[in-house]
Amino acid sequence: MVDIEELKFDEKGLIPAIVVDSVSKRVLTLAYMNKESLRISMEKELSCFYSRSRQKLWLKGETSGNYQHIVSITADCDRDALVVLVEPDGPACHMGTFSCFEYPVFNSSERQEFSYEQLMELIKGRKEEMKEGSYTSYLFEKGMDKILKKVGEESTEVVIAAKNEDKKETVYEIADLAYHVMVLMVEKGISLEEVFRELASRHVIDKKVKQEKMV
Repeated sequence: MVDIEELKFDEKGLIPAIVVDSVSKRVLTLAYMNKESLRISMEKELSCFYSRSRQKLWLKGETSGNYQHIVSITADCDRDALVVLVEPDGPACHMGTFSCFEYPVFNSSERQEFSYEQLMELIKGRKEEMKEGSYTSYLFEKGMDKILKKVGEESTEVVIAAKNEDKKETVYEIADLAYHVMVLMVEKGISLEEVFRELASRHVIDKKVKQEKMV
């Protein structure tokens, strides 16, 4: 563990803190801490920053209710910047958005970013505005029975590919299954965050069970 005294605060006694959602891994905001706000953050396990404009400490969520529960704080190799992994209770930005980083400046014409969140938004869009010729819209048009049938078919395809020890085909079929499961999620109103947090809770439970068995 890195001691606070090992960290390199700037001439104003501040260190930048990059706040990241522990589940989605999205960058939420860039703020600053001094030694006092860092100690408070560690004691309360809630993000506490130093406001450069107001020149005072502020506990994130104290007025809005959008607290950030700290999972971990990690220093970089130079000890002059922090990554704060959190579980947010609500939007990180004072503008009401999930993240402060919502405004694109540049996108490569050759390389495209991919995320489950973007795919979910695309699938939701195909449900909200049925697009002619769209396979996704077709699934929503046919309804739950069709979607469930495809999930079942793709599950079987994964089993067959894996049984045949064909890695490339297995990857292909898992991707198909993941997509159809996401279509099912949109149809049932289930968010990625709900699934991620369920998996995260199982990890914690599993860890506790393992610890108990070791005692």
